[in-house]
Amino acid sequence: MDFLTIKNLHHTYFTKTSATTALSDITLDVKEGEFISFLGPSGCGKTTLLSIIAGLINPTGGSVLLENKPIKTSQNDIGYMLQQDYLFPWKTIEQNILLGLKINGTLTPEKKENTSNLLKQMGLEHVGAAYPKQLSGGMRQRVALVRTLATEPKLLMLDEPFSALDFQTKLKLEDLVSNTLKNFNKTAILVTHDIGEAIAMSDRIILFSPSPGKVHKTFLVPDELKNLPPFSARNHTVYTELFQTIWKELESLDEE
Repeated sequence: MDFLTIKNLHHTYFTKTSATTALSDITLDVKEGEFISFLGPSGCGKTTLLSIIAGLINPTGGSVLLENKPIKTSQNDIGYMLQQDYLFPWKTIEQNILLGLKINGTLTPEKKENTSNLLKQMGLEHVGAAYPKQLSGGMRQRVALVRTLATEPKLLMLDEPFSALDFQTKLKLEDLVSNTLKNFNKTAILVTHDIGEAIAMSDRIILFSPSPGKVHKTFLVPDELKNLPPFSARNHTVYTELFQTIWKELESLDEE
């Protein structure tokens, strides 16, 4: 049984004067522990699809099942990490990372300790009493990842979480996030415009065509790349070959 099942998904945005179809007949499956990237030109509906999977938007048609249950009944099993960290500036880092557990009513001494250990694994053991404004952008994103993992979600949604960071910090965080998710055997979906990021971090890359968004092609990332940390994968010859292949497919979509 697949972990996440998307079947015949369709979504149209309606206004008083128009109807715009963002997604058409999306069908795909994600296995537990897989890291999937959604890639495609602007306007192909990647973020709309992510929002539907997260249960934030009801699709016009089709279904999304998580472990064979409707997504609306599984929202506590989904974690969301965005481009902005959305840390509350008036709360300490410790208060921020425990917030989800408090909201869910699941904060226990054991879970508090587990969350503190997560902070240590991210190299942030000394920042619990600090406030977000005292941290760099990369540190804040690490805190945001801890806050997301603290609630022990089964599925992580990553919506361009590194795009606002400088390139060096972005590469470091790619390695950190990839290693962390593998260690916890988490299933993740990444929305990105960055071909290199998709190749370096993913098991599979779903390329979407625009207007309306459809699955155009699926790329399997070779084992020799999947078994490497993202930074090392970027230096492999197979990485360059796959990059060029996907780049040409994207160019063909733009020409259409």
